[in-house]
Amino acid sequence: MNTKDLVVRATGELFGAKDTAAVDRWVAAGYRQHSSLAADGPEALRELVATLPEGFRYEPARVIADGDLVALHGTYHGFGPQPLVAFDLFRVEDGRLTEHWDALTPVVADTVSGRSQTDGPTTPGDLHNTEANRKLVTEFAQKVLKDADYSALTDYISAETYRQHNPEAADGLDGFGAAAAAWAEQGKNLVYRTIHRVVAEGEFVLVQSEGEFGVPVAYWDLFRVADGKIVEHWDVIAPVLAELPHGNGLF
Repeated sequence: MNTKDLVVRATGELFGAKDTAAVDRWVAAGYRQHSSLAADGPEALRELVATLPEGFRYEPARVIADGDLVALHGTYHGFGPQPLVAFDLFRVEDGRLTEHWDALTPVVADTVSGRSQTDGPTTPGDLHNTEANRKLVTEFAQKVLKDADYSALTDYISAETYRQHNPEAADGLDGFGAAAAAWAEQGKNLVYRTIHRVVAEGEFVLVQSEGEFGVPVAYWDLFRVADGKIVEHWDVIAPVLAELPHGNGLF
């Protein structure tokens, strides 16, 4: 079984069927947790699954596999009073889930672009260009996001076709610029300090970063690349909590 199928099956049994015995089938003894929702180890995951409330469900949007890493993008219903858009990232070793990171943010019903936080293309295409797309987005993340060289935006982003799923930004570079200006007025400048991971499959490239957005945050940015330019963007911006139920950090 490949890593993508393994993660989809394991998470389906854990969070779909709410089967606590799936922990024994799919989770490594040294399971390392980075989420703010659970402590380290398989027993903490078992407890989380056992206490999932009635009506809890996960609505998948897309899955991206890159070697031993598999990223899920979708929506959780029932974790709290409102649905939560989430990125989950799992590391797989020897047929077991061995490490997990995530970021969650509330669903916004009325977005500026009119697009939801998860709609759009779902299945990775353009697989033969995975490494070229990874290189493009990695350079963009370093030069534009981390180094804040916004003069290079059009070197990487298609100004004509750029589609936005951030709930506060309209489509196109003008939409991004207007949103960034509004955030700056609120004291929330986009500051990227460290790029931790880049996960790529075909046209999809997911970047996990750390920085500030008024407060310390984790940035999870998913980009879709077509014809050598970024044409679509989804994201989750989640606060970095001062205290976690483990000592592993969010990253």
